[in-house]
Amino acid sequence: MCLVNGDVMGRIKSTAVKVLAREIVEEHGDMFKDNFDKNKIVIGKVRKIKSKKIRNVVAGYITKEKTREKRNAN
Repeated sequence: MCLVNGDVMGRIKSTAVKVLAREIVEEHGDMFKDNFDKNKIVIGKVRKIKSKKIRNVVAGYITKEKTREKRNAN
């Protein structure tokens, strides 16, 4: 992994994952926090995603965005 401005660069998420994550957050934003494992469970409750991998990628993206929001709020 490579560091850029103190952040670790990760994998690029597809547009479909970002759109799905934004839709879920718009509908159920107050249920998500900056905890990946809890976000995985919440996604399983609010949306039927058959693929475990896609669910995890979406949960990771939401977690990353929530962490970023929390960091920028301080």
